[in-house]
Amino acid sequence: MGAGFAWFLPVALLCLLVSAGIEDVRRREIAHWKNAAIALLAPIWWWATGMPVWPNMAVQIGIALAIFALFTGLWALGQIGGGDVKLIGALALWVPLLPMISMLVLMSLIGGVIAALMLIERKWRRDPAVPQVPYGVAIACAALLTFHEPLLNHFR
Repeated sequence: MGAGFAWFLPVALLCLLVSAGIEDVRRREIAHWKNAAIALLAPIWWWATGMPVWPNMAVQIGIALAIFALFTGLWALGQIGGGDVKLIGALALWVPLLPMISMLVLMSLIGGVIAALMLIERKWRRDPAVPQVPYGVAIACAALLTFHEPLLNHFR
């Protein structure tokens, strides 16, 4: 596989993540096609980087399904949006378990900071409405901070 094509995939992921974060701030939604594109690019990334089908690809799919199921439960409880669940599940296809756990911790911390800032702004403006946190921003930022190293290691 050509090095140019292999570089295209992380760049495409970066663009999709930035776009999803911006869209979540503007509309409090993440388009289905963006989540689908992130998920569908992952197997191409596996192929481009020479990931073995067994056990690596199978394990990656299992991790993504488990994380998707966990966050679907949180969605059912009203704790997270559906687009956020799909985004987390799609991103779980890209890296192994330990970097994914790091991403989830970072996502929680960044999401907490965003929520706190939004509450402070609400108090300052004396707005009685409870703000809807654009958690896609936290997910995208955490993913970019977590994934940059594993993705770039494939080119060394």
